[in-house]
Amino acid sequence: MDKMRRVKVAVIGAGFWGKNHVRVLSEIPEVDLVAVCDIDRERAESISIKYGLKPYVDSMDMYKREEIDAVTICVWSSRLAEEAVKALKMDKHVFIEKPMASSSEEAWQIFKMAQRNRLKLQVGFIERFNPGVRRVKEIIEGGVIGTPISVTTKRVSRWPERIGDVGVVKDTAIHDIDIIRFLLGEDPTSVYARVGRLKHERFEDFAYIMLSFPSGKTALIEANWLTPYKIRKLTVTGSEAIINLDYITQEVSIESPKETLIPRHEWEEPLKIELKHFIECVLDDKEPLVSGIDGIKALKIAESALESSAKGKVIDIRWV
Repeated sequence: MDKMRRVKVAVIGAGFWGKNHVRVLSEIPEVDLVAVCDIDRERAESISIKYGLKPYVDSMDMYKREEIDAVTICVWSSRLAEEAVKALKMDKHVFIEKPMASSSEEAWQIFKMAQRNRLKLQVGFIERFNPGVRRVKEIIEGGVIGTPISVTTKRVSRWPERIGDVGVVKDTAIHDIDIIRFLLGEDPTSVYARVGRLKHERFEDFAYIMLSFPSGKTALIEANWLTPYKIRKLTVTGSEAIINLDYITQEVSIESPKETLIPRHEWEEPLKIELKHFIECVLDDKEPLVSGIDGIKALKIAESALESSAKGKVIDIRWV
């Protein structure tokens, strides 16, 4: 009987989301979770005691002392690129949380580095692994709603205390930017956006983003940190029917002139599906479903939305 192949993994960043990474990775049989690294020593030690890991405050120190194949990076947005570069230099496969970097140029450098070193690079767009999103994609491709015409999304909630170095566009709306590209299978050619801030001094806390596509399709994204409760919804309007998705419950409904269908499916944790996929890519030498290019494109669209709002005009997105 073959011994199960395992990937030695470390988590960098043990804050709100990093703790979830540690929990999920500890439940995947093919993972040998080795260490956790966080600039807050107390936080690193606390989670390492709970899961029996080695705690570190400096990732380079960790790479020198531990045998590690891959890392997941869950630090603040402004430090994502820095940690990714360190990991790639040390020959580690990288799972990096969105928005991947501070700019699309920085993201491009990470992507090129991973390509040169022949290392896996997966970007953390968790909604791609939401079973509800997968079903919506299948429904569209099956021709059930006819020709897709438009997509609208609403991703709103109260102000998240964990956010400190990025606004609602790059932290929140970027999920829907990626999902819309995925569902429609094309890149937008222009964006018009209005963003603003009501409660935050440095970053926008609400945004309305309109995307136009070469096929004539359109998308409208609403995102804010001002709504008293969490809503995560998506609607695809087609020539024959409409699909509605609740990202949170993963419930999908199909509305046609004759009936409303609500297929029943069991809820699954997207983060577990996402991280399992990353581990499979490392073990089987496969390309991740969410690539560095996906990360670069989502970030470029987010940047163009912020530029549109600042200039008060439509911004054409030039894809090289």
